Amino acid sequence: MSNSPIGRYRWTIVGLLFAATTINYIDRQVIGLLKPTLTKVFGWDNTTFGTINGIFQFFYAFGLLAFGRIVDRIGSKLGYTFSIIIWSVFAMAHALARTTFGFTIARSGLGLGESGNFPSAIKTVAEWFPKKERALATGIFNSGANIGAVVAPIMVPLLLASCGWQMAFIITGSLGFIWLIFWWFIYEVPSRKKGLSKAEFDHIHSDEEAAAPAGAKVSWGKLLRVRQTWAFVFGKFFTDPIWWFFLFWLPGYFSDTFKLDLSKPGWPLVIVYSCTTVGSIGGGYLSGYLIKKGWPVYKARKTVMFIFALCVVPIITARYFSSLWVIVALISLAAAAHQAWSANIFTTASDMFPRKAVSSIIGIGGMAGSVGGIIFQPLVGWLLDYFTRQGDKTLGYNLIFLICGLAYLVAWLTMHFFAPKMARVELD
Repeated sequence: MSNSPIGRYRWTIVGLLFAATTINYIDRQVIGLLKPTLTKVFGWDNTTFGTINGIFQFFYAFGLLAFGRIVDRIGSKLGYTFSIIIWSVFAMAHALARTTFGFTIARSGLGLGESGNFPSAIKTVAEWFPKKERALATGIFNSGANIGAVVAPIMVPLLLASCGWQMAFIITGSLGFIWLIFWWFIYEVPSRKKGLSKAEFDHIHSDEEAAAPAGAKVSWGKLLRVRQTWAFVFGKFFTDPIWWFFLFWLPGYFSDTFKLDLSKPGWPLVIVYSCTTVGSIGGGYLSGYLIKKGWPVYKARKTVMFIFALCVVPIITARYFSSLWVIVALISLAAAAHQAWSANIFTTASDMFPRKAVSSIIGIGGMAGSVGGIIFQPLVGWLLDYFTRQGDKTLGYNLIFLICGLAYLVAWLTMHFFAPKMARVELD
């Protein structure tokens, strides 16, 4: 892509999206890495921790609906700006909490603000890329989630040891304001971007309709009446909660099961999240490669998504192994497969819907994924506390891994039922 004669400014835009997503995931993952410390400070059990994460996802779900509409109406530049200001302020506000209630308030605001990241980013990709490049672009910026997850297990323990848990929230939360400076001065939609070559502009719009202007409206009622919306909704509902589990609970899992010291850089976690970067970019590349080879878009997307769904299944066998590094390998494969799945499922939204509806669809689907998390997060906490009282916390994790291993196949079958060929939706 760096040698493209048509220009490459669109990849600079992806770089901005990548950086924002990295910061987004650093901010949300701090709680998982500080779980042992916060548990002592606030007196939490697993059920309380799971409930706090469920409340975060409730506000994340509400925010996805809100930001999906906001971004479609005011545009990706302003929408992203509002999102990152809100989430950065509340990320820093965690440091002010003195009670569980105060901490939950900060967590709720973080969920509300962070929900604007993906509707804004997916709309930006739809504005700046032709269909054949969107999965790769999405995979690249989505890999920021993995980089954030890799950086956090190194950065947060060091901040905890040197500055305390409050400064860990303040320093990580301030990163968003630095990014905002670059976003405001670099980003604009292609039609208003000064200096963008005509060749690159024509390439961006080579295989689809022109980008919808800010203010374009598509009613939710109209979107909810088409089967393709429900394909995306259920695809997110069944699989997003698994990623949230990997993000919030894996540090505690390694601490409980293998006595991993979370006050030091967590190398098993670094390995797991590093592998997800390969999955995110590789998953986006693979479907794009098949499309360039002449495969129909729907066939390429569904084939690779089925492959990645199968790659999660081996995590079910974790119960049969006691080696830390075998477990790390199984979880790494599953987490990488999730990110490969994620890069493609996001792209199905812009495959099936016109640009003016993309952010709304991402918001609806993201809300569905968060609803799944609202259910799954407290369930995880309850299972762990229940089996701990029974004297076998390991069984709780085994049941959770069983759910994780089957979720993607269920999601794939459901998506196939609602949109077997991912037909293009006409909303006009």
